[in-house]
Amino acid sequence: MSQSLRMRSLLAMGASAAVLAAVAAPAFAQTAPQGGGNVLEELVVTAQKKEEALQDVPIAVSAFSQDTLEAQKIDGGPNLMQAIPNVSFAKGNFTNSFNFAIRGIGNKAVGVSTDGGVGVHENNAPLQSGNLFDAEFFDVERVEVLRGPQGTLYGRNATGGVVNIITAKPTDEFEANIRAEVGNYGTQKLRGMINMPIMGDKLAVRVAGNYLKRDGFVTNTFNSHKVDDRELYSTRVSVMFNPIEALRTNFMWEHFKEDDSRSRVGKQLCTKDLGPATVGGVPSGVARRFLSQGCLSASLYGDGAYGTVNTSGTLTGELGNIFGFTSGDANAGDTTSRNLREIESLFDPIYQSKSDIYQFNLAYDLTENLTFTAMSSYSKGKVYTKLDYNRNVSTVPFNSTPLTPGGFFTDPQVGATNKFTTIDVSAGDSKQFSQEFRLQSAFDGPLNFNIGGIYFDYKTTTDYYVIGNSLTLSALALNFQRTGNPNCNPVTLPTSCIGIDPNATPDGSGHNYYDNRSPYHLKSNAIFGELYWQANEKLKFTLGLRRTHDDKRLQVYDTVLLSPGIGLKQSTTTPEEKSVFNELTGRFGFDYKLTDDNLLYAFYSKGYKGGGSNPPAAAGSASVKPQFDPEFVNAFELGSKNTLMGGSVMLNATGFYYDYQGYQISKIVNRTSVNENVNATVYGLELESVWSPVHNLKLNANVGYLHTKIASGVSSIDTMNRTQSNPLYTVVKAGPSLPNVAVGSNCVLTTAGVATIIGAGAGATIPFACGGAAVYQAFLQTPAAAGGAGLPAGTAAFLANATGLFNYGPGYSIEGTAANLGGNELPNSPHWTTSVGAQYTWDFADGWSATLRGDYYRQSKQYTRVYNTAYDQLKSWNNANITLKVEKPDWGLQIDAYVKNLSNKTPITDAYTTDDSSGLFTNLITLEPRLYGVSLTKSF
Repeated sequence: MSQSLRMRSLLAMGASAAVLAAVAAPAFAQTAPQGGGNVLEELVVTAQKKEEALQDVPIAVSAFSQDTLEAQKIDGGPNLMQAIPNVSFAKGNFTNSFNFAIRGIGNKAVGVSTDGGVGVHENNAPLQSGNLFDAEFFDVERVEVLRGPQGTLYGRNATGGVVNIITAKPTDEFEANIRAEVGNYGTQKLRGMINMPIMGDKLAVRVAGNYLKRDGFVTNTFNSHKVDDRELYSTRVSVMFNPIEALRTNFMWEHFKEDDSRSRVGKQLCTKDLGPATVGGVPSGVARRFLSQGCLSASLYGDGAYGTVNTSGTLTGELGNIFGFTSGDANAGDTTSRNLREIESLFDPIYQSKSDIYQFNLAYDLTENLTFTAMSSYSKGKVYTKLDYNRNVSTVPFNSTPLTPGGFFTDPQVGATNKFTTIDVSAGDSKQFSQEFRLQSAFDGPLNFNIGGIYFDYKTTTDYYVIGNSLTLSALALNFQRTGNPNCNPVTLPTSCIGIDPNATPDGSGHNYYDNRSPYHLKSNAIFGELYWQANEKLKFTLGLRRTHDDKRLQVYDTVLLSPGIGLKQSTTTPEEKSVFNELTGRFGFDYKLTDDNLLYAFYSKGYKGGGSNPPAAAGSASVKPQFDPEFVNAFELGSKNTLMGGSVMLNATGFYYDYQGYQISKIVNRTSVNENVNATVYGLELESVWSPVHNLKLNANVGYLHTKIASGVSSIDTMNRTQSNPLYTVVKAGPSLPNVAVGSNCVLTTAGVATIIGAGAGATIPFACGGAAVYQAFLQTPAAAGGAGLPAGTAAFLANATGLFNYGPGYSIEGTAANLGGNELPNSPHWTTSVGAQYTWDFADGWSATLRGDYYRQSKQYTRVYNTAYDQLKSWNNANITLKVEKPDWGLQIDAYVKNLSNKTPITDAYTTDDSSGLFTNLITLEPRLYGVSLTKSF
């Protein structure tokens, strides 16, 4: 097949280097060359920031047109994984966070200064944050997904690959369409576009929009409301102005807004930890409530996973037990529904988000062989979300105390209730600017180049609140203990009185809740270039280099939960954490055309993703590393792209091997995200094919195999199992007012020592042993009226120093012992991803046609964390979609019907483990339920 034939658009096919299945439109079906047969047409992409036929690009890249996205029901970014090998996707636990992983490399780090391992771009401009994975795709020219490190042309955080959304541009022909859709869950969608040429091919305007409203997928069984609904809209205005043939410009403004009850996370699971009934043969008695970590490390698929958090194993529950407004587990005897689409919440979630993106792109032909390109992009966004932290209404009311008369308490943020209630609020705003310049050649000779530079500036401030009526009650109780007045004035008593925020919406001033405030500023610049040497008509060499400078600055605010005073204050010891990186990356390799239809390529690439600062630790906590290291990958890739059987078959194969240094992973410790680094090797294989055996029939199959292995010598403390199940040690909940220890966190003490303390009748004091021997002794001998245990000095000294509480064996400390990670798999790295599809088009009289399409996807089991325990393992899952399209192009009329998730399964696609002070519960991420609907499209 000729090169010119292979350059024709495959927009309807969406065939990728992952060559995916074609859409149904017969207008974009097979081309019938002379001599018969069926020729698959091919998409033109800009994976190397220049227009090239997909099969000529020596990169593993998948591309989808708007028609392909609709045919395969890829409504937005989360659905892309079902059409690309070795890709997984899951929403994150926090606002606007997600993990789009390619070949096991994504974003498992948490924190404002972290970067995604897969770069997200719109029209080739980088986006640090935004709503591209919240909104649906609409009026796009194509979506490109590049697999493997792309650090030369696309930048710093592209060690896994790049997702690039190319929006449809204005053209010199009038066109318009409108699409209306209805479906189950009360789904209503409206999408439209109008393209208006004003001065021929010199000036044109294109306006597009998308609206979505549907009911919730989740039932709140407390009030029988449907939650997790969606109501959002997106608009886009594009202006093309080409005053002369050599100058081409395009301006775009994109707006997004959402206001609904969408839940950031799904069902919450917990295998309840009741705490040991005996310790070292001694009945634990009253101490038992301080020996629970809330939830145990156990499979998410077991019957026990539908328990509730033992509130005694949480910060708020522990304080309630200490100060007397609760007695033990406030969820005693309670379980959760086994339906993963049911939660129990005192109130419905709130989700509000909006963003604007402004872009201006300019291309100027300096000569017929040299083109100068300038890309300017500015965006801003704001988000506010609120939900029930535990998504379970406690069964046991507060005790009746002076602070909770009749068992009721009116909290300024929570309101009046007699139930243990905790709220989670995540809010933030951001703005970013980028400017890129490039000079690209198209000489007839053997040498060409693509060189440029980019400046990127990103600012954001995030607030993450955990608010609870038990926290406010604890603040009041501590105020009474310290000052004799629960409602003391923190302004006049700044060293002893805890300030209470009186506002219903927290303003950050209160010390009666947790607020992790993180103002962050990133400045990055880079120079880059690629040199192409066409050694002969078949062989081409590529050399690319990029020099990146990252300057990350995080203003550190002390998280002052339950500490005296009022208002957030910038840290006096470390007011700002600064991380600066200067790194050289690049790629080198060749591509060789065996024939016009067979391409072989081999490349070495070095990728880089910046390190950063861990979020500020809870006030007084220790052992939190202030910074985490950058990531580096040495990647080797061998690929082959083939068009066979006269153009009716596309068969591509890619093999890869990564030497990965410093992959960033996260866990929550002492109410703060701690990012760690691990080394790993990654290798795998991808096979992709499309076959049109007869006219109007298309078949596709993609298979991805992935193997990941963490290097030997890597270890980390598993907060779900700090003792590594060693019976010689016992987990204990840390008490309040301990220096360098976060209240509600877990510590590890010797089992023999804990048994001795309990046997001596001092079990209720055991939380204060988490401060160490000296702190524990001081607490024990402090008078009860001053907040201590009031024991004689000799008894206090014996219990703290002579019971063996702190006699740790090799590898153990008060924090526990590290688990060996060597040989474990990276999280979100299923060994196998498989997708197959088939479609057939029937042509009828008078220009009517009907296309029936089916798609099937399967993902093998994977782990959610690096520890690879039974708790971490997710089962394999599969999904099937069916679409039917009936159309008459002459009338511009199209009718579509679809069913997504045909079997209506609810697989768990990822899970998030919370911290010690929250009881180590698990938030689930699941697939959408079965969706079906019909739509009508009219084109003009």
